Amino acid sequence: MFGTKYLVEHEVHFACEPGFELQGSSTRLCQADGSWSGQEPRCTDKTRLIAELSACSSSPCQNGGTCVEGPGQHRCLCPPPWSGAACQHRTQTEPPAWSTTADPAFSRKPRCAQVEHAQQCRCEPGFHMSGTAAASLCQDVDECELYQAEGAPRLCAHACVNLPGSYRCACPTGYGLLGDGKSCEDIDECALSRDNCTRGTTCINTGGGFQCVSPECPQPGGNITYVKTSPFQCERNPCPMDSRSCHQAPKTISFHYLPLPSNLLTPTPLFRMATAAAPGRPGPDSLRFGIVGGNNRGHFVMQRSDRQTGELILVQSLKGPQTIQVDVDMSEYLDRTFQAKHLSKITLFVSAYEF
Repeated sequence: MFGTKYLVEHEVHFACEPGFELQGSSTRLCQADGSWSGQEPRCTDKTRLIAELSACSSSPCQNGGTCVEGPGQHRCLCPPPWSGAACQHRTQTEPPAWSTTADPAFSRKPRCAQVEHAQQCRCEPGFHMSGTAAASLCQDVDECELYQAEGAPRLCAHACVNLPGSYRCACPTGYGLLGDGKSCEDIDECALSRDNCTRGTTCINTGGGFQCVSPECPQPGGNITYVKTSPFQCERNPCPMDSRSCHQAPKTISFHYLPLPSNLLTPTPLFRMATAAAPGRPGPDSLRFGIVGGNNRGHFVMQRSDRQTGELILVQSLKGPQTIQVDVDMSEYLDRTFQAKHLSKITLFVSAYEF
């Protein structure tokens, strides 16, 4: 059994030694009414497991022994210090002499007491008895290794660190451990002023770290020039009346930075574009959305979510760590005549982890 807290909402976990099969619940939760969820667990020898009732139904094993059914027979598995066909004999056990070569943290003497002229020994929670009856030793149970098996409950979201008699969960750099003791949450270095971004740059929080960004407007080209109106937006200067190329260029260019976990479930909406009419002016009666640039365009689609809004949707999972660029635009039409184009340049910071 693993788990030392028996309070409401706390769990204990059960596992069997190799060669035995767990019958009952592998995890039980302490419920508000004071009872445990699930069914009482026990370990049964795989080679002797049978479905029909047998002599075990009469509970022939004494002193906490476990009855194991077999074809036409049964046997008792006896806990220390008991032995015999029905666990009816008390075995004299002596604690082993302390070994200087044993790890004093992960290997300990059992606790022994004299009961009815016989000595009984037991281990602390998180340790198991090993060795012979005459020379037993309490050795640490490595919960981290035990729960690495396929299908076993996941103890930690990231890393498990074995401790004497217990374990603890650890998170990667840039993440903190949540109150449940196993989940990891990103630390926002920007909000906590733990970044080293210089003047003129902006801190963007990412999974496990941060980025310092300073987006720039496009260089002048022909009649097309831009001015930065905010840290994350550029606006095109007025065009000459006869310059078609200038009117076709984006009227606004905005920059957006999104942190994402690795292997995010799809489909997932990531970004939304919408239009708004200026006061006193008629708004566009038609909009067109599209993906116009980027280095992983096959992972996304752009679709209309309503009459005035378009959404960028992730349709193929992205495995981190990597940085993805995708450019989307929105063209406005009035009476089927092109009015203006707006460009959004999106940078996705995909972390190495799925949380």
